[in-house]
Amino acid sequence: MPFARLNRATTPTSHIGLGLAAVGRPGYINLRRDRDLPADRGVEVLRARTRELLDAAYAQGVRYIDTARSYGRAEEFLAEWLTARPDAADLVVGSKWGYTYTADWRVEAEAHEVKDHGLATFERQYGESAGILGDRLDLYQIHSVTADSPALSDKDLHARLAELAAGGTTVGFSTSGPAQADAIRSALAVTVDGEPLFRTVQATYNALETSAAPALADAHDAGLTVIVKEAMANGRLAGTEAPAVVREIGAEAGLDADAVALAIVLHQPWAGVVLSGAVTVAQLAGNLHAPLLDLDPERLDRLSALVEEPEAYWRHRASLPWS
Repeated sequence: MPFARLNRATTPTSHIGLGLAAVGRPGYINLRRDRDLPADRGVEVLRARTRELLDAAYAQGVRYIDTARSYGRAEEFLAEWLTARPDAADLVVGSKWGYTYTADWRVEAEAHEVKDHGLATFERQYGESAGILGDRLDLYQIHSVTADSPALSDKDLHARLAELAAGGTTVGFSTSGPAQADAIRSALAVTVDGEPLFRTVQATYNALETSAAPALADAHDAGLTVIVKEAMANGRLAGTEAPAVVREIGAEAGLDADAVALAIVLHQPWAGVVLSGAVTVAQLAGNLHAPLLDLDPERLDRLSALVEEPEAYWRHRASLPWS
C-alpha cells in the first residue's frame, strides 16, 4: 500500500501531512481565517495559495496530502500542482467522498456541503475524483462515517469498494462526532470475502478531544494506518486562542502553540500521519517544528487537564461559524 512509503521515510516531517480543507474553498470553520486569508478569496487567489503551500510542504519533507470532493476545488488545485511537479512522484495523495460541496464559492451559504453515503454518490464522486487526480489517487476514504452510517452495512457498497481496492487504490474512512470510537470499531468489523475492507482510518484527536484513542490503538494494532485530523481543534489550540498551558509549554521550548498541539498527537504510538491545516507558509513552517518538542511526563500531565467531554467538544465545534 502507498503508506509503506511513509513508513520507510526517515525525515520527521514525513509523518505530518497537509490537509487542503481550508484552502480549496473560500469558507471553512477554522478560527482566525480573516487574519490568515485575504478578503479576496477568488479561485485564482486560493489556487495560488494552495500552490505555495504545496511547494513549501514538499520542500520540507511532507509526503502526504489530504483532500476531498467537498473541499471546493482542492482536488483540481492539487492535480494541477502534481502535473507541474513530476519530481513529486513519492507524494501520497488521499481524497474522500460522501459530501457534496454546495456553497458555490461563497463564504456564507445556506448549506456548505450535503452528506450522502449511498452507492450512487460513491460512483459519481469516485468518477469525479479519478477524472481529476487520475492515477495519483492513492487513497479514497468515506467522509465522516458515524456509527449509524449506512456505509457500514451496505453490502453492495462494500463490494464496490473492495473492487476499487483490488485495483490498487487503498480504501479508508474518516470519522466525526462524539461517538467516533463506536464508528471505528464498527468499521473494523466490515469484511468482504473474509478480508478487512478498510486499510486506513482518519479521526479527530487533539488535546481537547481524546475519546477515540483506544479505538485508534485498536485500528493500529489491526494493521490500519491512522491519520489524525483537527489536531489544532479548528484553531482553538493555535495562536492566542490556545489555552495558557499550551502557549507556556511552547514558550519553554521556543515554539508556538500550534507545534505543541501537533506534538501531542505525534506522541501517540498509534499515530501514523498527523494533518496540518495550515493556510499560510509561515503557519506550515511552525507546524513542522512539532517533532522537535519533547513532551515529558510532567508536560503531558499539565496538558491532560485540557480534555473535554466529547459531547461538549462536538457541540462547540458545531457552533463555529463558517468564515
